[in-house]
Amino acid sequence: MKQAKVHFSNHSDFFVQATPASGKTRLAAEIARWLLEEGHIDFVICFAPTREVVAGIQRTFAAVLDQRFGDTLASVGAAYTYQSMEHQSPDFWTLFTAYRTLTIFDEIHHCAGHDPLLSNTWGQQIIQRIQNAATYTLALSGTPWRSDKLPIVLARYTDPEGQLICDYRYDLQTAIQDGVCRSPRITLIDNPQIQLVEENENTASVRAFSSFKQLLGESPISYEDLLRHDDILNAVLDVGIDRLNEVRKTVPNAGGLVVATNVKHAYQIAELLKAKNESCTVATSQTPRAHQLIDQYRHNNTRWIVAVSMISEGTDIQRLCVCTYLSRIRTELHYRQVLGRILRKIGAADNEAWLYVIAEPLLRKYSQRIADDLPDDQATLQTKKLNERLEKARLDHANGCSESPEAVRDSHPPLIEDNDASEPTSVEPPLLTLSFSQYYRQYLLTLI
Repeated sequence: MKQAKVHFSNHSDFFVQATPASGKTRLAAEIARWLLEEGHIDFVICFAPTREVVAGIQRTFAAVLDQRFGDTLASVGAAYTYQSMEHQSPDFWTLFTAYRTLTIFDEIHHCAGHDPLLSNTWGQQIIQRIQNAATYTLALSGTPWRSDKLPIVLARYTDPEGQLICDYRYDLQTAIQDGVCRSPRITLIDNPQIQLVEENENTASVRAFSSFKQLLGESPISYEDLLRHDDILNAVLDVGIDRLNEVRKTVPNAGGLVVATNVKHAYQIAELLKAKNESCTVATSQTPRAHQLIDQYRHNNTRWIVAVSMISEGTDIQRLCVCTYLSRIRTELHYRQVLGRILRKIGAADNEAWLYVIAEPLLRKYSQRIADDLPDDQATLQTKKLNERLEKARLDHANGCSESPEAVRDSHPPLIEDNDASEPTSVEPPLLTLSFSQYYRQYLLTLI
């Protein structure tokens, strides 16, 4: 806050990089309150990528400013989605020239470009209508880079290195040390004994693989095939359920997030959770009243929420402590934003968050970069040792166990998937069939 005050005394634009879940919205509201109290601005206008984030901004600003904030009479400001920029009336844009405004851009990395010709739609609107009109601008991002490598609007870069220049940076390690964020425990789940049966018209060949990395690199099986395989889904969900049970011993209303690939996948996961007697809510772009369901989940005691592109950056559900990442999206930006959904703390004793992910090579790389020194955002996380935890099944088949498949499946512990009990799923029927060993290997990447 002190740096913002000093900066705004000489400059009109302020760029903040703060790790997801560290309280960027609260910081923005405090800066807005100071500018209003000092009489430097008349209105506050905010933009954000989703309606859910906009609603969170309005709640926070109304509480911090202790004034009306939203599209109501006598409001001191309002928040809008970036998408709404294209539909605003000419009168709206006169606010930036007729009045002194603080304009806040949440997750500014969505807006690309340094000039109107080489910008995306939202970047063009900012450059043409706001950049030179707003009295002050405040740009916020937890992940200030773009997958397409385009520059971010309102950002400055070093020349010729092209490194982002931030006016204020608050990294994950500092947020953990300050007690602002939970410490993430990222667990990579692998399988050491995988069999792939390839059937031709008259023959069938069997190939063995010792890891998901080898399977994905040396066979026709894709990462999305793994995401839809019931055996693997059950294994990852069981680990998450077991962890949520542990967390709920100290945080009774703790919740879990499952990030799914698409709507069909979300309901496949929901059915598996319900079969395990786990309460869950599904929130997708096709779910009626999805935003209301998310808000209800924020305050109720339902254990899991299964989401597709609805709970990512900026969504504030503090009781989320556990996440299973089952999305086909494998970009570092998306992965980090999802991790941020479980880092928000509830109280002083709420110190850990758990993320479970299949040990796919790119996701393994991103996980290690979070645990190690990350050059992209210049965080200073200490390198931690990679610990292997091998959770073996307690099923006793060595003495010729004759239990039925159903009984075997019901008897295994939560951390282990009993693959002998499940029927093989044909990835490309009837040509390819996958099966897995009775135990899964877990690699725990720890942070402090």
